[in-house]
Amino acid sequence: MFMALQWLRSLIFMITIYVWMLILGLVFAPYALFSKRGALRACKTYARTTRWLARWMVGIRSEVRGPVPTGEVVIGAKHQSFLDIIMIFDAIPHGKFIMKRELLWTPIIGMYARRLGCIPVNRGKKGAAVAKMVKDVSREFSEPGQLVIYPQGTRVAPGVSKPYKVGTAVLYEGLGFPCVPAATNVGVFWPRTGILRKPGLAIVEFLDPIEPGVDRKDFLERLEQMIETRSNDLMRETGFDPDGVH
Repeated sequence: MFMALQWLRSLIFMITIYVWMLILGLVFAPYALFSKRGALRACKTYARTTRWLARWMVGIRSEVRGPVPTGEVVIGAKHQSFLDIIMIFDAIPHGKFIMKRELLWTPIIGMYARRLGCIPVNRGKKGAAVAKMVKDVSREFSEPGQLVIYPQGTRVAPGVSKPYKVGTAVLYEGLGFPCVPAATNVGVFWPRTGILRKPGLAIVEFLDPIEPGVDRKDFLERLEQMIETRSNDLMRETGFDPDGVH
């Protein structure tokens, strides 16, 4: 009975946050079209209210741990669901995301992504995509901000293993910024697919930065070890065993 009720609450919640996205997007559109500040304010409002709605409607509390990056950094983040995007964006002053190009054509999301300075990547052309990504990022960083990239390239369910890609290392080398790893357990409560949202404490944790100058191989090994180890620890806090997934 509880699971059926929670599923219904989850369905209402998901409808609510997407309708709310549409309303906010339209209300802020005139401001956002002419001002990046307007786009930022709209997206911050959406992130904060969605976190509040998640707690109120489906029982997902959310907490950001660790020193929040505020300067020019690359954030290499574990990506498990839409919730970690919301939490990271809400926490940092001016987030810009590496995102798949198809999202640029999504109503509302595409327009605001452009205004925030997000960088689209064509995932089907790996070598060319990485080279273009570095060029686009260098141009976009004429304005300060925190660049968020997902080293595994996509959402990965809790306990599932997926290799880390070279793009994060290329950006780290090319920009010369510190890289802040970010771990999470949000997928335990807000999965990458399906409707059901489970109550509990969703956490995003910013870890110690990897300073510029580490060679590519060592950088990728350190980044993966830091993110995966801490993400697994955060999942175990909830009672979820990441080692038990096959």
